[in-house]
Amino acid sequence: MKQLLKQITLEEWDKHYKELRASGLKEPWYGGPISRHVEDGDLRLLRLVYDPSPAALRLWNFLLTEEDRLREYRAAGKKLIGTMKDLGTVPVMVYTLPNAVAFYPDGAWWIPCVMEMSEGLFAVADSLGLDESFCPVRAMIGAFITEAHFPIPDLLISSVGATCDDFSAIAQRLEGLGHPILWWEIPNRRNPDKDEADVELPGGFVAPKSQVEQVKSELERIRLVLEQLCGGKLNDEALSVGIRTANKVRSVLNELRSTVYTAPICPMPALEMLISEMLAIHFCSDRDEAFEVLSEVLAEARHRVSEGIGVLPEDAVRVFWVNPVADLRVMNLLERCGGRICGTDYLFTHALDTIPEDLPPMEALARMALADPMVGSTFDRVMRICHDVERFGAEAVIVSRIPGASHCATEGMVIAEYIKEQLGIPVVEIEVPPITDSMRPTLSTRIEALIETVRERRK
Repeated sequence: MKQLLKQITLEEWDKHYKELRASGLKEPWYGGPISRHVEDGDLRLLRLVYDPSPAALRLWNFLLTEEDRLREYRAAGKKLIGTMKDLGTVPVMVYTLPNAVAFYPDGAWWIPCVMEMSEGLFAVADSLGLDESFCPVRAMIGAFITEAHFPIPDLLISSVGATCDDFSAIAQRLEGLGHPILWWEIPNRRNPDKDEADVELPGGFVAPKSQVEQVKSELERIRLVLEQLCGGKLNDEALSVGIRTANKVRSVLNELRSTVYTAPICPMPALEMLISEMLAIHFCSDRDEAFEVLSEVLAEARHRVSEGIGVLPEDAVRVFWVNPVADLRVMNLLERCGGRICGTDYLFTHALDTIPEDLPPMEALARMALADPMVGSTFDRVMRICHDVERFGAEAVIVSRIPGASHCATEGMVIAEYIKEQLGIPVVEIEVPPITDSMRPTLSTRIEALIETVRERRK
């Protein structure tokens, strides 16, 4: 390693930002010091450590100004479409329309973490019967009630059927509170019978052709509603262009993941990689800018790999992470304990796959929707995880359970046991609440034990 870059605190970023500005840093319109977002209540930023690059600065500012963009779009007369639960399908359709923007109200599940419970969203959810026995996505209800975190969408669209039980209950409660939802059904993906025509899906799964046709018909309903709301035609030609544009974002993200996760030394921290991956599902409300932001992060990662520059020691243990964390600080904790991220399954791997461009666009989108790891069997999901663990050369796996999430109750154990049996590498399950400060010693002990186990195996 030629150089080990030190990750920096928010206070150190302020000084670093001034130095970058003095040296001629060029920023987009949403630029500025990251610390300014603390004034908006994003208190968790004070407890994180960050990559010191201009690319990371742009990434953070892009993430933390989404609400500003949404309010500007509303003021400009654009239609705001809240797309819920499908994680990557309907937004591709929405962004094809010139006067519409998609965003995920579900993203409110991170607000209690980022604002360190100061926003009161869980208290609102509690008052409506959605207590801590539900997934943290219940914060979304509070965001709709308070109207303090994003504009109320002109249209809400949500998948239903083979989806998380918690989310379905929360979304139904939301509709009962006076927010109409356009529901579309996603079936439980199953293996085709012997006499059934089958279809290959992105990511390598297979489904009956009849299921693809069913999802396609559901997406056709959404197309009609979007056309009526936005006053324009969402024809196949326009959709094909939209798919190609979405694939550009996915392509640069996939190259970034491959560059970082296979590098001999870690060129980009876990926290910035988590944020980068999240951009795939709806482009943080600006598809073109998401491409530019990811391209800059990729360029920085490539430069570091070519120059032998890392952000972690060369012997950092290569860890594959399953499920997104409710508390962003845990990504820092993994690295403090001696690990690095080398592969992920954050519940939306289908949003990272290339959408087929050689098919009619609605069929291509239907296939992508059915490739969602959450609508199939746990076996399908763990098989893909095992494939990616080997592809990225991970030495251990951490399964992060989301408190209250129905899909985490037993799935994590099944995934952990299968990986141990098939790959013979260490696996640990941990539960990550929105704020982990009181659990930090326990989490540290469990992660450190995993790291030490790998180090012993290396001998």
